[in-house]
Amino acid sequence: PLQQRDLNSFLWTIRRDPPAYLFGTIHVPYTRVWDFIPDNSKAAFQASARVYFELDLTDPYTISALASCQLLPHGENLQDVLPRELYWRLKRHLDYVKLMMPSWMTPAQRGKGLYADYLFNAIAGNWERKRPVWVMLMVNSLTETDVRSRGVPVLDLYLAQRAEKMKKSTGAVERVEEQCHPLNGLNFSQV
Repeated sequence: PLQQRDLNSFLWTIRRDPPAYLFGTIHVPYTRVWDFIPDNSKAAFQASARVYFELDLTDPYTISALASCQLLPHGENLQDVLPRELYWRLKRHLDYVKLMMPSWMTPAQRGKGLYADYLFNAIAGNWERKRPVWVMLMVNSLTETDVRSRGVPVLDLYLAQRAEKMKKSTGAVERVEEQCHPLNGLNFSQV
C-alpha cells in the first residue's frame, strides 16, 4: 500500500453504541511499527474512553508476578534441568552477548544513563533460575537489533502509558497466570 489509509489496520469494529474496537498488537518496540499503524486505529484509540490490554504492564504486581512465574520450582537451577552440553553452549552464548553488548548499545541509550552491564542484567539477570521456555524467549531477544531498541516501550506498554496520560480507564483481559501456566506447562521437547 502506498497510502496509510490503505494499510491493514488489524482493527475490528464491534457495532454497538458506542462502538467497541478490537486491535491486534505485537510485542515489539512501538517505534518499529508506529508509522505503519493506520490512522483509523489511532483515531479509535483516541476516541475510546476505556482501553483494555492483554496484561496491565503498568501494574507493579503484574511485572512481579511475570518475573516469579518464570522461575524454576523448588530452588532448581537451569543446569539441573538442561542437558550438560546445551547448558554450556547457552552459557558461552550469554558470555558472548555480555561482551558484545557495549558495542551494540546506541549513543541515545548511553545518553539516558544506560550501561551495558545494567542492560544485560535487566534482560538476562537470574537466567540460571529461569525455566527453559523463558530462557529461550530471553535468548531470542538478545540480538543486536533488540538490544539497540531497549529503553523503548513495546507497543502495548506505549499505548497503556498514553492511555494513562489521557486519563482513559484501563484494564487487562488476562491475568499473569493465564499466560504463565500454558508456557510453564510445555515439556522440554516442546520448548
